[in-house]
Amino acid sequence: MVMIRNWIEPVVAGAQVASSFYDVGLLMAVKNHYNRTITNSSSENALQNAISNFYIIHNLILGLTPLLSAYILATISDRGKRKITIIVPLVGYLIARSFLLFVLLLDLPIEVMFGSAALNGLTGWFTAYWAGVMTWTSHGSSESKRSLRFIIIELVYGVAGFFGSLVSGHIFVHFQITKNQGVVLVSCSLALYVYCLLYSIFILKVPHKEGFPSINSIQSNRENKNEPDATRTENSRLLGAYSDEQPTTNPEVNTKTPQKALIILLFAGAIFYNVAVNGAVDVLPFFLLKKPLSWDSVYIGYGNAAGYMIFITSFLAVYILSGRLKDLILTCIGILSFCAGIFIMAFVQWTFLYYIARAVMMFSLVPLPTIRSVLSKQVTGSSYGKVFVVLQLSLAISGVITSIAFNKIYQATLEMFSGFSFILSGIIAVLSLVPISIAAFKYPSQRDTDTTN
Repeated sequence: MVMIRNWIEPVVAGAQVASSFYDVGLLMAVKNHYNRTITNSSSENALQNAISNFYIIHNLILGLTPLLSAYILATISDRGKRKITIIVPLVGYLIARSFLLFVLLLDLPIEVMFGSAALNGLTGWFTAYWAGVMTWTSHGSSESKRSLRFIIIELVYGVAGFFGSLVSGHIFVHFQITKNQGVVLVSCSLALYVYCLLYSIFILKVPHKEGFPSINSIQSNRENKNEPDATRTENSRLLGAYSDEQPTTNPEVNTKTPQKALIILLFAGAIFYNVAVNGAVDVLPFFLLKKPLSWDSVYIGYGNAAGYMIFITSFLAVYILSGRLKDLILTCIGILSFCAGIFIMAFVQWTFLYYIARAVMMFSLVPLPTIRSVLSKQVTGSSYGKVFVVLQLSLAISGVITSIAFNKIYQATLEMFSGFSFILSGIIAVLSLVPISIAAFKYPSQRDTDTTN
């Protein structure tokens, strides 16, 4: 029972279903708002520009506001308060995303959601939350199983997103308690955030490092007055491995020498790849809403669900190949998979071709969790929180710049060639191969150990 309480998966699953519901609800609310307010309703380009301008401001606020709060939360987490990087962002999600419910019920201006984004960011947003999840996972797994453990978390995230996206459109269309669509969908999202928050506070238990005894068992042994001196000394040494006040007693500290050049290469590869993926993802919803596809909420949900299938295929890739290939070679395979798929996406004119592009991207989730796994093996346990949050902050900052740039590029090329943004995304993804390839060949020892151990 105690081991089950260490699992972060129920929180990841619940929060991702909630997020899937909210994302569809927000997109359709923004579309409906500008459909009513744009005077020239026959201009599809005007609608596209209005929606993308909203998301430029929304994503800018959401990306910049967590910069300080996420680092503060990670610092507190590394001092022993591991739950804080999970609970505080969840509180922010719950309160901030309730704004959409009031927008729908009271017919408030859609610009209210900018305040929602600010509040969500000030409480750490996904930057702090996902760094907290990765830190939690690192502390509960051995190095030999960490790549697989990370991809399992991503698998849970993806399956939850698949389910949430699949049903979100149907809930939006078929379940209404007021004249405004989306109220039931957003209410379900908020209910799931309440579940995740209560689970994190009352059920979730901080894991001990795999391969070491738990703190409670060591403390119990220390209280045994008949315990031999040698045993007490050994338990004191092991207890120090979990104490932030005695970091020098952690066996990892004495054996790990971080390779700074490798860390820099990994950061560079992750940032370039994240820019490529975020750029494509940011403009994809607008691309699907316009002609010739002109998808409604149900088809948008199906499309998002297809996107989440890569979590399953990427998991299978890591599970099958991690014992045979280096981590960084796996990363290169994932990048190439994304490149091929996004180049196809640029020329999508029919629904079936969208799903072909998604199928080609089947391994595109592999790079980032695998990079995180390699990074975690370069630092000590007491530094996990800071390293992951610095990486997440780097991705967030680059993501903000990407969001603005790609939305503007999409607007500028809308009439000429609306798929140009996807071509650009693929080119940037190819560039991410450079630092990863250098790291793969310069540091050949970075291999995932047999995950079946």
